Amino acid sequence: MTENQYTDGNRAFLQAIMARGAFTLSEGKSMLAAILSVQEEKRIDADEVSQQMFDSYIAAAADAVSCFEYEIHSTQHQVTKNRIYAFVNSVSDPLTQIATVRTPDELLYIRRLIDAMFETNNTKRKEVMAIRSMQALESKIRKGTSEKSITQAEAEKLLTILEREKWLERSSEGFYSLAPRALIELRSWLVDTYNDSEDLDGWQKVKFCEACKEIVTVGERCSDLDCIIRLHNICEAAYWRSRPSRTCPKCKLEWKGGNFVGEKAVISIEENLRQKGKGLKRTRPSQHDETSDDNDKEPEQRQEDVTPGSKRIARRESSPTSETHAELSLASDGDAEDD
Repeated sequence: MTENQYTDGNRAFLQAIMARGAFTLSEGKSMLAAILSVQEEKRIDADEVSQQMFDSYIAAAADAVSCFEYEIHSTQHQVTKNRIYAFVNSVSDPLTQIATVRTPDELLYIRRLIDAMFETNNTKRKEVMAIRSMQALESKIRKGTSEKSITQAEAEKLLTILEREKWLERSSEGFYSLAPRALIELRSWLVDTYNDSEDLDGWQKVKFCEACKEIVTVGERCSDLDCIIRLHNICEAAYWRSRPSRTCPKCKLEWKGGNFVGEKAVISIEENLRQKGKGLKRTRPSQHDETSDDNDKEPEQRQEDVTPGSKRIARRESSPTSETHAELSLASDGDAEDD
């Protein structure tokens, strides 16, 4: 596009992109429709903006900022499947984009937050790559091992800002995870920081969808804990249609499903333990039943049970709650071993 072809409408669209940082396809078309309405002095609705027209404005904006080491990338949202566009820094330290208006203490908190997602909450047994809102406010995340720290109120405010700026997403279950903007911006940094460059064929912290080749933080994994094959839920159906069988392309095990990546990895375990606890509680005899059985005995039999000078020996039984806690502890120990 020549300088004469690059209009005020193109400039306004680029400014809108830079101000938002990240936006969906529908939001982008609405932005462009509003600009064109002013430029052409007539109302233009978003549905009148064709994909071809929108792509041409995106390409012009990307070309205009390329000399300043910025790019406009797009990806599909891992859950909603919406097309997401992001204005990203192409060469400098990716964290500088997030840290532009942050204090040094806030930047350290953000780093510890990401460490919690991709180190602490990302093991062979549970690839969560997200953090509960309460865990994000714990002192070990806010303070770490250094003197640099932020208060709980400051952390809550920062999390809200990062969510509003579309660096983070908060799910209905209360988990924070990296939003598409952050996954695009931090892609190379995440791989360099958390993956083992000397063992490229081994298990890695950051893994990619076998179908679309984008980072997977929500999806499914192979049932082999050492296998690195992952699939987005939104890519799975089309991928298996293109395959002769539902077997892992790497280890050849049957792909049964139900091996989750993301917050569902921990939610499904918690739900299974709750259901197991309820089942044990239903099978345990009630106090009323035990009393009734005792009352049904003949008087002579009850008298034999409690003879003068005899001692009762109470046998302690484990409760369903104890068994559930034990399983949770075992699950935690397993993760610690994986780390």
